[in-house]
Amino acid sequence: MRTGTLVGTTRPAGLSAREAQIMTLIAAGHSNGQIAASLVLAEKTVKNHVNRIYAKLGVGSRSAAISQWALSAGAPAEATHN
Repeated sequence: MRTGTLVGTTRPAGLSAREAQIMTLIAAGHSNGQIAASLVLAEKTVKNHVNRIYAKLGVGSRSAAISQWALSAGAPAEATHN
């Protein structure tokens, strides 16, 4: 079992290291398919991670997740409204 963390990835909102990695890619504008290819995962696996991210952040959409992620990571509030 792997228990290490990803170097350079902050983990606000109680996300796992993998979820934080995926949320960072979502916030950068990547689709599930692009994330899957980048991380060598099945797209279904990425979708499962995204659904868990939504649940942990208490949101129901990609844009809401990005806003919540930015706020929990300490981004200025105006940066989340552009």
